[in-house]
Amino acid sequence: MRIVFSRKGFDSTAGGCPSPIVDGVPVSLPIPAQDRSRTTYAGRGLGVLVEQATRGRIGAHDLCHDDPMFSGAHCWFGQAGAAQSHLARNGVGIGDVFLFFGLFADPHTGERHHRIYGHMRVACHGSPDIVRQASQWKEPPRPHPHDLGDWGRHNVLYHGPGTMARSASAALRLTRAGGPLRHWAVPAWLRRRGLTYHARPERWPRPGELISASRGQEFICDIGRSRQARQWLATIIAAIES
Repeated sequence: MRIVFSRKGFDSTAGGCPSPIVDGVPVSLPIPAQDRSRTTYAGRGLGVLVEQATRGRIGAHDLCHDDPMFSGAHCWFGQAGAAQSHLARNGVGIGDVFLFFGLFADPHTGERHHRIYGHMRVACHGSPDIVRQASQWKEPPRPHPHDLGDWGRHNVLYHGPGTMARSASAALRLTRAGGPLRHWAVPAWLRRRGLTYHARPERWPRPGELISASRGQEFICDIGRSRQARQWLATIIAAIES
């Protein structure tokens, strides 16, 4: 079994600012899109928030990359190119879990930090044409960006049960208290099991701390049958769904 820490949503490059926490709920703003999208921020109900967060630089009627896409208790996520090749090389597939994280700002202090805001357990995956043949497949509520336009050969849709966080739980925060941003508080087993893009010893300055990579979208840990890792994952999913 694999856990994928999947970086998504606004950051200092894509969007140019953190996503907000509104009334105690983290709201991940999808990155802007120039094409391969039929969804605007207003269409996602995020028009006012994106204009406030970017001070009007991005408008309510601008297109967004609506991915991962959540509806009810389901999630649809697309990946392509080098990032999808990384997922494929590491065997990510049915039964594995994506933990989506992003950059957020504390509503009171403005402190930027990374936090997990959603999850999905993969029930089926494949190219858009192939995955629709799976018995577990359900049509998404809106056109998915990875089902629009030309993404090249390595374009995959993942689908399965998943939800967004209903609160900004402390359990879902990755950045350690007091920062800096990329210094994460993590369970000790994560170093033992290994995390892609994080093999160098200097990324693990002390037990329970990780200096996360500034580049890369998908960080993968193969937890195998580790009871400790599976218990941690169950706790995280419970925090998301509570």
